Amino acid sequence: MSDEQDRALARKGQTAGLVIAGTMVLWLVAPMAARKFGLPGHYALLFDFAALAAMVWALVVIYQMWRARQAQKDNQR
Repeated sequence: MSDEQDRALARKGQTAGLVIAGTMVLWLVAPMAARKFGLPGHYALLFDFAALAAMVWALVVIYQMWRARQAQKDNQR
C-alpha cells in the first residue's frame, strides 16, 4: 500500500474516531438539554436514533478500513 493510501486510511480512522467521540458526547448532553429547554420526551428518541445512525456509519467505515488492510496483506504475499 502506498503512502497516500496509508494517509487516506489514517484520515478515515481519525474521522471515525471523532464521529464516535462526538456522538457519545452529544448523546449524553442532548437529553439534559432537552429537559432544560422543556422539549417533549419523544425528542429523546430522535437523539437516540441519530446516535445509532452515527455509530452504524462509523462501523461501516471501520469495516472498510479493515477490508483495505486485509487486501494489502493479501497483495504482499
